[in-house]
Amino acid sequence: MVKFRFQDLEIWQLAIEIADKLFDIADMLEKRKLYRFAEQLRGAGMSAPNNIAEGSGSDSIKDFANFLNIARRSTFENANIILLLRRRNLIDSEIESQILEELDKLSRKITSFKKSLK
Repeated sequence: MVKFRFQDLEIWQLAIEIADKLFDIADMLEKRKLYRFAEQLRGAGMSAPNNIAEGSGSDSIKDFANFLNIARRSTFENANIILLLRRRNLIDSEIESQILEELDKLSRKITSFKKSLK
């Protein structure tokens, strides 16, 4: 089976795990007919792993670093959505806490990885 180099990156592995969890929350939101929330969460959830994957195919470190910056910013977008969902009582505090901790960890790991590229 073909394997892309981003699949071996710890930051991509963590980002895709978080995306899976965000998709689970989006599925729950859809069942409650909250389609716009679900759509926004899916899009934001895909952004970090997509940008890590896309950036890994770059020819230059500068270009890859730019994609990592976008991926890191996506963790903040996801955190904002999770905070809003909690404020609206659409998710419980345990889910909020777990996802926010994972997003914080991912953000820090992306920053460290980006620094290691130089």
